Amino acid sequence: MNNKYAKIITVIISLILINYIGSKLYKRFDLTEDHRYTLSETTLDIVENIEENILITIYLEGNFPAEFKRLQVETKLHLEELKAINKNIQFKFVNPTDIAEDLIESGLDPSRLQVQENGKLSEIIIFPWAVVQYKNNSETIQLLKDIFANSQDEQLESSIQNLEYAFVNAIHKLTSKKEKKIAIIKGNGELDDIYIADFLRKISEYYRLAPFTLDSVAKQPQKTLKELSEFDLIIVSKPTEQFSEEEKYTLDQFSMHGGKSLWLIDNVQAELDSLMLTGESLAYPRDLNLTDLFFNYGVRINYDLINDVYSSKIPLATGNVGNKTQFNAFNWNYFPLVNSKNNHAITNNIEAVNLKFPNSIDTLKNDIQKTILLQSSPLSKTIGTPTIISLKSIAEKTNPAEYTNGNIPIGVLLEGNFKSAYASRTKPFTINNSKDKSSVTKMIVIADGDIIANEVAKGQPLELGVDKWTNQRFGNKEFLLNCVNYLLDDNGLINIRSKTIKINFLDKEKVFNEARKWQLLNILFPLILLAIFGVTFKYYRKKKYQ
Repeated sequence: MNNKYAKIITVIISLILINYIGSKLYKRFDLTEDHRYTLSETTLDIVENIEENILITIYLEGNFPAEFKRLQVETKLHLEELKAINKNIQFKFVNPTDIAEDLIESGLDPSRLQVQENGKLSEIIIFPWAVVQYKNNSETIQLLKDIFANSQDEQLESSIQNLEYAFVNAIHKLTSKKEKKIAIIKGNGELDDIYIADFLRKISEYYRLAPFTLDSVAKQPQKTLKELSEFDLIIVSKPTEQFSEEEKYTLDQFSMHGGKSLWLIDNVQAELDSLMLTGESLAYPRDLNLTDLFFNYGVRINYDLINDVYSSKIPLATGNVGNKTQFNAFNWNYFPLVNSKNNHAITNNIEAVNLKFPNSIDTLKNDIQKTILLQSSPLSKTIGTPTIISLKSIAEKTNPAEYTNGNIPIGVLLEGNFKSAYASRTKPFTINNSKDKSSVTKMIVIADGDIIANEVAKGQPLELGVDKWTNQRFGNKEFLLNCVNYLLDDNGLINIRSKTIKINFLDKEKVFNEARKWQLLNILFPLILLAIFGVTFKYYRKKKYQ
């Protein structure tokens, strides 16, 4: 009897011990093909360093159709992963039905979604938002990615694979300190602040920004270069006035001392606004006095325009109805939609980038590593300038035989040890620590200044990458953010953003058409199996005991 009780006590103690060890040790095995539940090293580093409580509120509680239930479940699984790493992360799911008005007032707009069930199409309203609160600050997360060009299934797939980036990005912004500095170069006719406001607002969430003019370089070159060298990155956005040799030498020495650069250059004067007024416009070369600088680094921006069959649309007046002008959207081949064939972290998993009157880029032979980030489609060509651009070309039939030299480079990443453009030349001024060759550094050159320009309505900047006429969303902001992150060595967030997950969805039409067949099969097949088992069991029982 004592031995019996001893065994029972041993079993109880063993169970308690196993449960205690299990509560202290946490290990999940990700057996999925795309490793969707394996968190990146960047996520682990950010989450593990959280020292105070973070509360995440998710407004995805309630009854949803199966596909949107998938988004709810995947969100919960991901947050459980984060909480298992750091107990300071707390989360709760809230049903937004009773607080819908409060959410709308706070800027969390609902999404209207089309749902097909049993062959019928209906509409549901959900609030796909999460709010992350840390100390006295908060960040909102849109869980359902707003992709106008894709189907609803593709939208859900993109949203699910974006979960890790969305949450870790919000946590990173709330918990990290801004250390790196970016200079926005002014003084050579660059874009006004209102046209780059949305992108500056975005990168200001991660980095410290300041405008920087090169006007003082003529009188105080040493001081100007010293002040510029305090920045980690410079952004030159669509200059329209020539750079002096003193200004070029300052920018050259900034690169020689390890500074990073993002050049957004238009070498041709061509604007849609002037074209809309008269129907025709002259596109002519713009001399910025930068050709020798880029040539020395290994690229050449040409004085031409790219005409691409794969392009975005522009609105044109087509008539009047009730004294109101009617507009229709037409493809405009001078606004190409571009991407990259290179599997690079900067360009992975982003929508096509919308460009406006871009130029082509030639890559030259030197020791610099070059990666094509943006290029035109196979059905594209270059047009030399000066040339007359006419809206009448929209009505002309496209001849594919004219578009045979496509895949034209438009954006290039340069990495390596750069040679100074003034290494074998007389310097415009003398500085104490001039260098003829840089340490390892990077720069990105894009032959389109409007890639960073957001549209403006009623004097207010709109979101970069969203067409105000068609509401179509492009990848401009994500691409440029990836460029800045990469140049400043913040590669972790880029890799999370480019993570790919394949979600398999049901064929709704096939399910509807074959529903009766599968219902009958699910009912009759178990009954048939049960009948066969019963007859067989009775036969063997009868044979055995007869």
